[in-house]
Amino acid sequence: MEYRVLGKTGLRVSTLGFGGSEVGYQAVAQKTVDKILNTALDAGINVIDTAECYADGEALIGKAISKRRAEVVLMTKCGHAPLGSASERAAGYAQPDWDPAMLARSIERSLKNLRTDHVDIMQFHSPPLATLKDGRVIEVLHKARERGQARFVGCSADADEAVYAVECGAFDTLQISLSIADQEAIDRVLPKAAARRMGVIVKRPIANAAWLHGKQPPADWYTRPYWDRLQKLDYDFVNREVEDAVAIALRFTLGTAGVTTAIVGTTRPQRVAQNIAHAAAGPLPAAEYEAIRARWRSVAPSEWTGQR
Repeated sequence: MEYRVLGKTGLRVSTLGFGGSEVGYQAVAQKTVDKILNTALDAGINVIDTAECYADGEALIGKAISKRRAEVVLMTKCGHAPLGSASERAAGYAQPDWDPAMLARSIERSLKNLRTDHVDIMQFHSPPLATLKDGRVIEVLHKARERGQARFVGCSADADEAVYAVECGAFDTLQISLSIADQEAIDRVLPKAAARRMGVIVKRPIANAAWLHGKQPPADWYTRPYWDRLQKLDYDFVNREVEDAVAIALRFTLGTAGVTTAIVGTTRPQRVAQNIAHAAAGPLPAAEYEAIRARWRSVAPSEWTGQR
């Protein structure tokens, strides 16, 4: 497993991380989550990213790593309060709630769910630009850092919000979308983040493998935009064997200058080893990488901004 330093935080992180949305939203059994995370940790993956709104994801992860907390660079996100019942929580986000008092309570709940007294990075979860400009809201994260509830603070954002999150200087890390179907950040955001020594965490690094839906568009809002884009990008490699296409997509993202770690979620323990093997293959050959970039530049319209 390759490791990199997460910007000015100095945290040593695996280039491949685990994302907790799938295990939360898909109501994966605790024993399966235990197996997935123990497999990941045994293989050297030390980054785990989750959020309070991922249904029961925080609690599942907290229990799974409770005896191995010291091995983990643990990250979670606040800004969307969880819905009430289990079925409601599994359905998706609650309404965004950026009230400072709510955020402070959310941080407390996350620590309890995760069975820890601190996370390594506490992040805002897709805040609107107006929220990022509200000093009262930013102060909540900074106070959490001062109290020791978070070692560092970050922001998960895209497009204009990501640019502001970098330029405002309030955050130690940035989590952003970047993939074969989402390349705005490469030119617009990553150079700014590098200049400020911000660690960059990539979400959705294989574009949700949207091409696996074939010619039938996915029904969910989370995958459909990438499916639409891939129809127009028409990369030849997405028609290869599944593992070949996944490997190219992941290696493209991990090989992009300025990326520190990429978060990939799964509900299947065997997928962990497959993703590790893909990452271990290293960056794509320069010509193959540039062909993907060139195709994006020739096809992508201006409205293809970072997908939230």
